[in-house]
Amino acid sequence: MDALLRIRGLSTYYYTMLGVVRAVEDFSFDLNKNEWVSLVGESGSGKSTVAYSVMNIVPPPGRIVKGEVLFDGVDLTKLNEDEMRKIRGKEIGMIFQDPMTSLDPLRKVGDQMVEALVEHGIPKDEAKARAEEYLEKIGLPKDRLNYYPHELSGGQRQRVMIAIATMLNPKLLIADEPTTSLDVIVQESIMELLSSLKRMGGSILLVTHDISLAVDFSDRIAVMYAGKLLEYGRVKGILGNPLHPYTKMLLSSVPDLWGEKRIKYIPGFPPDLRNPPPGCRFAPRCPYRMEVCGRVEPRLVRVDDRLVACHMYGGGA
Repeated sequence: MDALLRIRGLSTYYYTMLGVVRAVEDFSFDLNKNEWVSLVGESGSGKSTVAYSVMNIVPPPGRIVKGEVLFDGVDLTKLNEDEMRKIRGKEIGMIFQDPMTSLDPLRKVGDQMVEALVEHGIPKDEAKARAEEYLEKIGLPKDRLNYYPHELSGGQRQRVMIAIATMLNPKLLIADEPTTSLDVIVQESIMELLSSLKRMGGSILLVTHDISLAVDFSDRIAVMYAGKLLEYGRVKGILGNPLHPYTKMLLSSVPDLWGEKRIKYIPGFPPDLRNPPPGCRFAPRCPYRMEVCGRVEPRLVRVDDRLVACHMYGGGA
């Protein structure tokens, strides 16, 4: 398949007063056209930083220190701000984690939707008509254009963000925890909205800590831990036969609907990324740890149709 997004050796650090936080380090993966890929892992694993790096909006004091982010063959890390503004929204849309802080609280949502279209050359009258059309597509009456963000519920604000992110039919939609703090009914409707976008030919990169949500909708899953990609493969393979110990433990920590499975927690805590441990970053918490794990960082190796970074599968340097 043709790769729409190809990330190679991406490293993004945050330069704080307490030290350099290596939020994402040497991260590489591909996302194909008309594919849904989910980035999963614990909070602080670097998932959102990958998303911000793709959009080239890493908040200060963070910055991309090395690597390539190739979108349709163009390295986004080499573009200036004016060039990126032409891509954001039109080519790559993004749904942010908290719509209340992403929407301007002092402006009506309709004005914000129209502005996003006008910015990319759509005449104002046409932009207003399209804003009304997309509001109805996401299940909201068009009079909500005259509402301020605080007058909408959390689910309605998230739908507005989805409309803004998709009005220009981007090739890639990045959704950063789009269902956080929403009830399960609203969660389901939002995920179905994203699925409909994929059916129209778009690609989706979902950032989530909820691996069960990713399993239900994704084509492939990328498992992150402490800024590193540990496993990447098709949902069926990862769900039926997880290879990396972290993936196995992450799946075992998810409760089932009937409560028949014993839930297991992952002991210990993620490392301080200002001073990550040598070797495998998961080694201090891994029940399968070997002597080599504490001194040699495993590289990604292919196992059947999967990529996995673990010494149990020959991932030595």
